[in-house]
Amino acid sequence: MDSLTQIVLGAACGEAVLGKKIGNKALLFGAIGGTIPDLDVFIGSLLHNNEIDAMLFHRGFMHSILFSVLAAFLLGWLVHKLYDRGKRLDTTTQKDWISLFFWSLFTHPILDCFTPYGTQLFAPFSNYRVAFNNIAVADLLYTTPFLLCMIILMFFNRQNNTRRLWLKLGIGISSAYMIFTIFNKLHIDNVFETSLAEQNITYKRFSAQPSILNNILWYGIAETETDYQVAFYSLLDKSNQFSEWRTISKKRLLNTRYDSDIEYLSWFSNHYYNVQELDNGEFIYNDLRYPLVKTREGYKSVFNLKLYESEGRLDMKPFEPEMEDFSFTMSALWERLKGK
Repeated sequence: MDSLTQIVLGAACGEAVLGKKIGNKALLFGAIGGTIPDLDVFIGSLLHNNEIDAMLFHRGFMHSILFSVLAAFLLGWLVHKLYDRGKRLDTTTQKDWISLFFWSLFTHPILDCFTPYGTQLFAPFSNYRVAFNNIAVADLLYTTPFLLCMIILMFFNRQNNTRRLWLKLGIGISSAYMIFTIFNKLHIDNVFETSLAEQNITYKRFSAQPSILNNILWYGIAETETDYQVAFYSLLDKSNQFSEWRTISKKRLLNTRYDSDIEYLSWFSNHYYNVQELDNGEFIYNDLRYPLVKTREGYKSVFNLKLYESEGRLDMKPFEPEMEDFSFTMSALWERLKGK
C-alpha cells in the first residue's frame, strides 16, 4: 500500500514489541522497519540503467518473506549494538530488536499482497506475484483511523494501559476493515460474473478491483478471445450489476525484437494489457488491471507506460498518469461512486 500506511503499520508493530520498554522510540524504529522494503524503488534505479528493469525490481526480493527474516536478524543485531549502551544498557535485548524489525518488515509485504499491484512474497524461489485485489493501494478508511490511534497513544506514558488500548483499537479497526474488504471482494466477483452472463460475454478470465481511495466503486475487466470488456459497479448503484461497458482492443506488439521486454511487462500486469505504436516510433503500454479514469477527453488507462527503443531494447520514460485535470477526474470518480 502507500508509504504512509506502511509507516503507520510499522509503527504499530514497533509499539507492540517494544512500546512498554522504550516508549515513542519504538514507533520510530517500527516506522523505519515498515519503510525499508519500499527502498527497492531507489535501489532498483541504482542497480538498473533500464527503467523497465528498475520498475520490475519493486516488490521483488525486498518484499519477500526471506528478506524479512534476513533483514530482521541483521538490523536487530546492529540496532541493539548501537542502542544498548550508556544509560540504555540492558533496557532491551537483541531478541526484542529482531522481533521488532521482523514484524515491521514482514507485515509490509503481507499488507501489499491485498492490493492489485502484485508482490513477490516467495522470491527468490518463485516470481509469482501475490495480489488478492480486495483493497486499493491507498484507502482512507483503512489508514485514517489507524493513524489517529497511533498519534493519540503517543501522548500517554509508555507504562500507561491506555496506550495499549489505543494500539489495540488501531490494529483492530484497520483489521476489521480489511476483513470487510475481503468479503466485499467475494461479493463483487459474484456480481461481475453475473453481469458478464447477463451481457452474454464469453470470457477466458476476469478480474475486479476497487478504484483508488475507496472500497465502494469497483472496476471489472474480462478477457475474451479478441478483446477486453470492462465495466464499473458501485455498492450504491440501484441495480445490482456492472454498467458502462466498454470494449478495449487486444493490441499486441508484432515486432519480435522486443518480445522479451513485452513479456516482462505482461508478467508485471498479469497479462491484462495492450500496446499502441505511435507515429514517432515510440509505444504506449497500457496496464489494464487498473481502473480506467474519466478525463475531459473520455476514459483513459491511468497506468500507461511510454516506451522507446534504447540499445536494442525497450526502455521507459518516467511514469506520468494521463490526468490533465486532476480535480475533474476526482470529481467524476466521486460522482460515480455515489451510484447511478
